[in-house]
Amino acid sequence: MATEIKAPVFPESVADGTIATWHKQPGEAVSRDEVICDIETDKVVLEVVAPADGTIAAIVKNEGDTVLSAEVIAQFEEGAVSGAAPAAAPQAEQKAEPAAAVQAAAGAAVADQAPAVRKALTESGIPAADVAGTGRGGRITKEDVASHQAKPAAPAAAPLSVAVGERVEKRVPMTRLRKRVAERLLAATQETAMLTTFNEVNMKPIMEMRAQYKDAFEKRHGARLGFMSFFVKAATEALKRYPAVNASIDGNDIVYHGYYDIGVAVSSERGLVVPVLRDTDRMNYAEVENGIRDFAYKARDGKLGIEDMTGGTFTITNGGTFGSLLSTPILNTPQTAILGMHKIQERPMAVKGQVEILPMMYLALSYDHRLIDGKEAVGFLVTIKELL
Repeated sequence: MATEIKAPVFPESVADGTIATWHKQPGEAVSRDEVICDIETDKVVLEVVAPADGTIAAIVKNEGDTVLSAEVIAQFEEGAVSGAAPAAAPQAEQKAEPAAAVQAAAGAAVADQAPAVRKALTESGIPAADVAGTGRGGRITKEDVASHQAKPAAPAAAPLSVAVGERVEKRVPMTRLRKRVAERLLAATQETAMLTTFNEVNMKPIMEMRAQYKDAFEKRHGARLGFMSFFVKAATEALKRYPAVNASIDGNDIVYHGYYDIGVAVSSERGLVVPVLRDTDRMNYAEVENGIRDFAYKARDGKLGIEDMTGGTFTITNGGTFGSLLSTPILNTPQTAILGMHKIQERPMAVKGQVEILPMMYLALSYDHRLIDGKEAVGFLVTIKELL
């Protein structure tokens, strides 16, 4: 008996999605809870799984099609596989189509991996069977794919001839998530009176504190003591003192939030995402560090949910992880401010009439001048500096 497979129920903030990838085709057998399809929305990629053991009877929505919340995307036949090839095929047929068998096996191997790994394998053109997996249960990680790519290629029998002066171009469609990120960033620059103020902070006290307590902290809490938790806690306290920085603009109204939900910008394979730490005023350092770590793992594996990124009253972005010394972060609307962290760089500084070499970090606060005055913005950033 055929049943319907439907798209997930999207939250109110998501109007529709796009079929990104079908991992199974009509006639293919699937197991219960096996991923059969990826749906890309403006915020996250959602996985659709098989409701039971059975067969994909028909695909209603093809790759690239737009789907609405709870819309039918495929027909599913529960139970024994119908119309599938017998398990023991004649020897002659096995020899006749070795390439097809290898291709099917490779496709199954790729589909069994995490979304980020599937993407890396597809873009590199490397068969999953050629990569030695070092992850749990022998699964392939992105690092395994990168290591395989870095290996010197075996010498070919006859080198390919490339025309002199040939310039290769590759055109690929922009993903839905990347397109949405582009629209939001462009809107932020066009629809807000965005301005950036800068300051710098001596990171030596925090670095010394971290060096002194990091081992005991990790042993007690099971989390590494990083720099981000210091900035999240400092920003939370500064937001209490400057409520306008924690507010948002809704039409002609100003919405002052009585809670502190801080988004942490994370770079993923599909684009920039901003998962949100909820009620940071109630979180301790270990909870902040564990939350950020979990978000990083979810972003890497394509497992971030819409609920992870909904809302947020303030955002922190750390370009320093990529080596950025100074930047002007763009607002994450409808929020009215965003804090930019940067690389820690040793610089000669004048301290009480003496020159000292200190580990310094530039801080940047971009803010919406329609709501936040320069005095408040500078005071907010100075407060963070002093708290650190």
